[in-house]
Amino acid sequence: MLARHKLGGSRSEDRLLSLVLLVAIALTLAPVLRLFSEGVTQGDHFSLALMREVLSQSSTHTALLHSLTTAGFGTLVSVVIGSTFAFLVALTDLRAKVALVFCLMIPMMIPPQITALSWTQVMGPSSVLLKTLGIAPPLGAPQPLYSPLGIILLLGVQHTSIVFLTLRAGLRAIPQEAVEAARISGAKGLRVWWQIIVPLCLPSLAAGTAITFVTALGNFGIPAMLGIPAGYVTLPTLIYQKLAGLGISVLAEVAVLAMLIGAVAICGILLQRFFQSRQRVHLVGATAHPLAIPLGRARLPIEAALWSVVCVILVLPMLGLLATSLVPAYGVALRFDTITLSSWYEALFRQPATSRAFVNSFSLSIGAALVLIAICLPLAWLMERNPTRLGHLFDSLVDLPYALPGVVLAIAMILLLINLPFTEATLYGTIWIIFLAYLARFLTVMFRPIQASIRQLDPAMNEAAQSVGANLFQRLRSIILPLSAPSAAAGAILVFLTAFNELTVSALLWSSGTETLGVMIFNLDDSGETVMASALAMTIVLVVMALMGLVQLAARRLPKGVVPWQT
Repeated sequence: MLARHKLGGSRSEDRLLSLVLLVAIALTLAPVLRLFSEGVTQGDHFSLALMREVLSQSSTHTALLHSLTTAGFGTLVSVVIGSTFAFLVALTDLRAKVALVFCLMIPMMIPPQITALSWTQVMGPSSVLLKTLGIAPPLGAPQPLYSPLGIILLLGVQHTSIVFLTLRAGLRAIPQEAVEAARISGAKGLRVWWQIIVPLCLPSLAAGTAITFVTALGNFGIPAMLGIPAGYVTLPTLIYQKLAGLGISVLAEVAVLAMLIGAVAICGILLQRFFQSRQRVHLVGATAHPLAIPLGRARLPIEAALWSVVCVILVLPMLGLLATSLVPAYGVALRFDTITLSSWYEALFRQPATSRAFVNSFSLSIGAALVLIAICLPLAWLMERNPTRLGHLFDSLVDLPYALPGVVLAIAMILLLINLPFTEATLYGTIWIIFLAYLARFLTVMFRPIQASIRQLDPAMNEAAQSVGANLFQRLRSIILPLSAPSAAAGAILVFLTAFNELTVSALLWSSGTETLGVMIFNLDDSGETVMASALAMTIVLVVMALMGLVQLAARRLPKGVVPWQT
């Protein structure tokens, strides 16, 4: 009887695995395959003529050069700032580390278009904050951020947290005993750092650098808001301009451009995996006692310097954004007689598009988090219990939709869903195409933490439940879900916060009635409504910070692993 029960359970698991795996593959890999087929076919035949034509255009060469330049130097800025914070936070006896990590995470959770908008409110001749302080440049002076250097700076600030988190995870795994052994052997000061710590964490730093480069390459909000006014075009903004001007008639051409960005991004992914595979240093010993190198008299100046950097990259831009949102018109100095909340009232209560954007963003982000939990929990568990070749292939490619730039995924979704198979229906222009794009993009954000958690579970618990007659869904509900809930919650928080402010994907997929908050801010600023855009952006920043603050306050009562920036 037990054998029959196990056989039946195995068959039901196989059927469920096949079903869930097909759904996941359809979400994540079908759009990428459709994009590739569009770029290498003409009519119904294989042809590289269009690809050669697009790749030979001077505009493509210029945009590619601009993308590589801004992403490369922006990554360098992120590495300098992020690694400095990571080494000091993870290895020394700094005070208020939790607050420092929390503040450093906020720029990553703030959408790039708000980052660009807030920084432009701090600099330039029309800056309300500089006018209020009486130090604004004369009218007619150029906005310094409308330049390649401005894009590089803000890309570096936006993605600093990626380098910080990746390197910090590697540093926290270094046991104190390794450093103590080096000190006993006579190594001191910078020699310990250079000969012991750096070799141990170099793969983590290299992997974080590669991830940062790929993310910066696909960033749309910053190059669009700073580059388009300056005539500085990157590949994502070139795709956007072609689609905005010519519509779906240029889908095949922009598919080739999207494949070009995707090819560069895949090189970054392969580089990241190469560095991770090169890690040959095996740590032996407990990591329960992390390093806490005493800074002595240097602690106070170092803390002051770190908090000053936080103020520059976070507090100062937010003050500029807030000041702009409180004046009647952009460029007016902030005084008692000019303070007004009219732009807040107009943006939040009188603009119907804003209300729709809030509803759409909340619905899309919450819905994506819930659906991805329902997909990833059984998928990760069944893939671990029943490994198959198809499962291994999916596991190696599931990161692709997230690693590819958002505009590439958006083009792929348009090509896949503009004409549904075997029907004349289309999802293009509906909110469902944005929702499916979010599922494809953020599936790996949910899947990887759950997968790591399930790999640590003892299979004996599942076998014991199966031996007493628990069916598949009872085991999922009673064993797998409770034990992997912290990882699922951490993934859900990241999915919600990221999708809530998303612009890169939805910029090409939205239509009237399906606006998201990221699209609204970009459109308001693009149409000259800078004050209203600042008010809406400031509202979103406050909402994000409030949500992160609530999660942080509840961290002590939540299971370990729920708060993603503490994991």
